[in-house]
Amino acid sequence: MSRILVAGGAGFLGAHLCEKLLGEGHDVYCADNLHTGVKHNIKHLLSNSCFNFIQHDVTNALYVDVDEIYNLACPASPIHYQVDPVQTLKININGAINMLDLSKRVNAKILQASSSEVYGDPEVHPQSEQYWGKVDPVCMRSCYIEGKRCVETLFFSYFRQYGLQIKVGRIFNTYGPRMHPNDGRVISNFIVQALKGDDITIYGTGQQTRSFCYVDDLVEGLIRLMGAPANITGPINLGNPSEITISQLAQRILSLTGSSSKLIYLPLPRDDPRQRKPVIDQAKSLLNWEPRVKLNDGLKQTIIYFEKLLCIRGSSGLLKN
Repeated sequence: MSRILVAGGAGFLGAHLCEKLLGEGHDVYCADNLHTGVKHNIKHLLSNSCFNFIQHDVTNALYVDVDEIYNLACPASPIHYQVDPVQTLKININGAINMLDLSKRVNAKILQASSSEVYGDPEVHPQSEQYWGKVDPVCMRSCYIEGKRCVETLFFSYFRQYGLQIKVGRIFNTYGPRMHPNDGRVISNFIVQALKGDDITIYGTGQQTRSFCYVDDLVEGLIRLMGAPANITGPINLGNPSEITISQLAQRILSLTGSSSKLIYLPLPRDDPRQRKPVIDQAKSLLNWEPRVKLNDGLKQTIIYFEKLLCIRGSSGLLKN
């Protein structure tokens, strides 16, 4: 089978991707600097002879002979990527250049995990790949947003200039087991708060919307995009088009956890998108892919994970790398 590099492979999404690729019989090289990724996510894979962990920062060049590269390396939650915005830009841009140069050296197919954040606070709803977005280049989120937009430009520039085999997937909100409990994302926030009996914090009126894709579905979409014919480069939206308000999500998590937590409302950050929903017609027609896991089913699995994680944290302190 193939030799595959997953940059950012110890993160939430990367760990699931590594696990899936190993299950398909591939040799997997997981590169991660363990800044936001944690070794606990891949602990169960370390004994697999086909799994190779490389502690590495993608802002430095990497030399490994592989057939395919998935570039997932970058903090994905605002709490993490806003701590050091300059480094976030370096990870996006310098990291992408290093991965693209590696792809060029070893003639490997390369897939970039882009983001629905490239659409900014959209004026077009839902968002298709033809929409160019509405982005403030100097807002707090722009280190991540403009980083992803620049990465897409880099990928298509390498494609046109050097003929690289590229794939670009725009990932919408994804959730599931192995999310970091303190990453600031809405589903992990709500579940942890509900399980602890803390107030559930909703920013703004709660009428802003998101569309949540379970991690297993998203990973399958990435693999299908990588395996698509060479002329299918993307960008292709990967996400779940089932839209829900943040208030509805909070009520659903309260119901599933049986929590008595109260809802409290705080000011909405200025640059927080009001709505987000993918058009996935291209994914359906070109990749024969669409999400299958219903939100309630995925939330139940995620709640089970956090219940176990909070027990571990309660008995032995914070999880370490």
